[in-house]
Amino acid sequence: MEELSVLGAGTMGHSIAISAALAGMTPVVYGINELDLQRAQQNVREKLNVLTAEGLIQSDETEAVRNRLRYTDSLQEAIENATFIIEAIPENLTLKQNLFHKLDEKCAEGVILASNTSGLSPTEIALRTTKAERTVVTHFWNPAHLIPLVEVIRGQRTSEQTVERTFQLLHFMKKKPIEVKKDILGSIVNRLQYALFREAQHILALGAASKEDIDAAVVYSIGRRLPVTGPFLTADMGGLDVFDTISEYLFTDLSKADHSYDEIRALVQEGKYGQKTGEGFYVWTESFTKEMNQKREQMLIHFLKEDDKLQ
Repeated sequence: MEELSVLGAGTMGHSIAISAALAGMTPVVYGINELDLQRAQQNVREKLNVLTAEGLIQSDETEAVRNRLRYTDSLQEAIENATFIIEAIPENLTLKQNLFHKLDEKCAEGVILASNTSGLSPTEIALRTTKAERTVVTHFWNPAHLIPLVEVIRGQRTSEQTVERTFQLLHFMKKKPIEVKKDILGSIVNRLQYALFREAQHILALGAASKEDIDAAVVYSIGRRLPVTGPFLTADMGGLDVFDTISEYLFTDLSKADHSYDEIRALVQEGKYGQKTGEGFYVWTESFTKEMNQKREQMLIHFLKEDDKLQ
């Protein structure tokens, strides 16, 4: 079993650590100060309470899982026994390069250095290291303790051994890792997600439908199929002749925009960022925020329970 350290106690860091603790590991969580760690511990308690209430873990296991997590605001203490490090600090290339440079100097040669970046290049992150072959991206999806997928993204010099050990760790954590063989911008899921978001913005800009109906179109149609069939399975099941014919006439009419549309840019300029500021495309009242977060969490838990039935 790897000795795991998670550097970053925020939204992704503590959630990744929960996944490891649920699998029986004893991860170390590094935060920048005591307040940072206190917030992480409170978030861990809340998430474990939800998992217990939903029956994903037994009540007598909850404390044991929580006690497997160790916390420190000392970077040296966080990494001194680690064999595998997952970085989950803010999404800033310079910050990550500086941290990986420091880790490269301090960590033994066999320690894997992974980044949870959602879009930055593993090749660029490893630029200031001397052993780039041990650097890889492990892109968990938020909330990391509920979404199984992790994108394992190779940098230009990432070694086979690094990828193999990363997959072994993620399988042990009961995740569903996929390999991104080339260091492409956005990897796989963000490219797919933003292709859909671009077309959604285009349809809204055309005045063809409201944002509510565009959202409903996804939730109540392809959203119902996507948990079972991805795009290629869907095409096979629908008939490649049909998909080929539709592609021929529809592709030319799809959005080819190379920037955000006017409505989202106007909202951003007004400081309306969505849930975190109280308004975006939707108005996020306290009750609506609670309702939507609970709905999403309950649906993800439902899928986890279904996954368990199939294993």
